[in-house]
Amino acid sequence: MKTLLVIAGPTAVGKTSLCVQLAKQLRTDVVSADSRQLYRELTIGTAKPTPAEMDGVPHHFIDSHSIHDPVNAGRYERECLAVLAELFQSKDVVILSGGTGLYINAVCFGLDELPPVDPALRQQLLDRFQQEGLSVLQAELRQLDPVYAETADLQNPIRVTRALEVCLSSGEPYSSFRRQQAIERPFQSIMVALERPRDELYTRIDARMDAMLSAGLIGEVHTLLPYRALPTLQTVGYQEVFPYLDGVYDEEEMIRLLKRNSRRYAKRQLTWFRNQGNYQWFGANDAEGILKKWMKQAV
Repeated sequence: MKTLLVIAGPTAVGKTSLCVQLAKQLRTDVVSADSRQLYRELTIGTAKPTPAEMDGVPHHFIDSHSIHDPVNAGRYERECLAVLAELFQSKDVVILSGGTGLYINAVCFGLDELPPVDPALRQQLLDRFQQEGLSVLQAELRQLDPVYAETADLQNPIRVTRALEVCLSSGEPYSSFRRQQAIERPFQSIMVALERPRDELYTRIDARMDAMLSAGLIGEVHTLLPYRALPTLQTVGYQEVFPYLDGVYDEEEMIRLLKRNSRRYAKRQLTWFRNQGNYQWFGANDAEGILKKWMKQAV
């Protein structure tokens, strides 16, 4: 059977370098499961791998879409499955790697069947987001669905508003609709998550943020000012810079927030992957251990 080798983990843990190493040994491609790196306009702030870092290994869903043509989990599922079907025609194993757990689950297991939502309610929530801010919607979601709010990325306005849509339209918690059986796929999924000691991971996150700033993050965000209200830009690495450009706070505070929020994001990712229960954890440099797991299961 064809095998999808999933390499997940938090930001800055070292997924790119390990996946390139694995892809060369397995003679295969890497498919990105990162909900922001697929946008062409977002490069520095998403820590998008450079051509040098990809080192000749084909990567899919990097620079594949525009921020003006947003991708959600359902669309990603459809498009990714089409890419995998093509790759599996000539390859026995493909690597799926990223930190967006919802995208990974969509591809491996399928999405939950959610109740229909009135477009007027969706627009109302988007209007509230623009007028009242994300924190108000976060508080409402915590009240209506504390189970989902505990592990969800509440800094992602798309996920917050989507969950609220379901809660408000159905009268039931969003989490109550997320228990369906996995959809059968024409491939098996081997689920691997990468980890590092917490202090080491946080040091890498801080260093990455310093590197982003040196590479021109502020300039990149400045070019995106006309589009700052787009949901695709409501993300760590960009939302901390917009207020700095507005003069709300100084550079020192911007850097502090960038690093703090990136560390918090990594913590949420770790919590999410650990709560899935279907990942085997490896050190970020343990390519040999991962290959042994693949050889044992890919029979």
